[in-house]
Amino acid sequence: MKTLIFAGSTRRQSYNRQLANATARLATAAGAEVTHIELADFDIPMYNADLEAEGTPADVLRLKQLMFEHPAWIICAPEYNGSYTALLKNTIDWASSPVKNDPVWKDGSRSFTGKVVGLLSASPGGLGGLRSLSHLTPLMLNLHCWVTPKQFALSKAFEAFAEDGSLKQDAHRANVQAVIDQVLFAARRLQP
Repeated sequence: MKTLIFAGSTRRQSYNRQLANATARLATAAGAEVTHIELADFDIPMYNADLEAEGTPADVLRLKQLMFEHPAWIICAPEYNGSYTALLKNTIDWASSPVKNDPVWKDGSRSFTGKVVGLLSASPGGLGGLRSLSHLTPLMLNLHCWVTPKQFALSKAFEAFAEDGSLKQDAHRANVQAVIDQVLFAARRLQP
């Protein structure tokens, strides 16, 4: 199952980027064909309809294609001020915006409809970024994605990762694996 994994952060020491790395390894071990992307590798400006009218950036089209090609996604969403990041919202806004006069991308929901999405978060706080997931879920549902009921918010992330980037605790690995398993299970059944 082709699975896209990314974090809604570009910070070098981001706990959510670390969680995305650990998740990619676990998903690969579970038999998924993983594409792990870094949003920093995409030159995507702040969304602006005037800018869009000048032409959709090439990296937005590249991201749309990647999203479309992967039936399964796992997003690691940081929590800023009780919600998901501006980076993540901006990425989703561009990826879901229709490209006028383009026969392939004139449907803005093409990259999202029917995708199975698992949500994870990591935070140094006690809730592990849980509020970001509670805000991100309705956004993804609005874009016609299937969001797995199992989610995981990793608290005290500053002590959760081993030197090799893996999760130290069996319980944390099991919770991430449960999300991966639901994503793969549902994507296999929903893929046409």
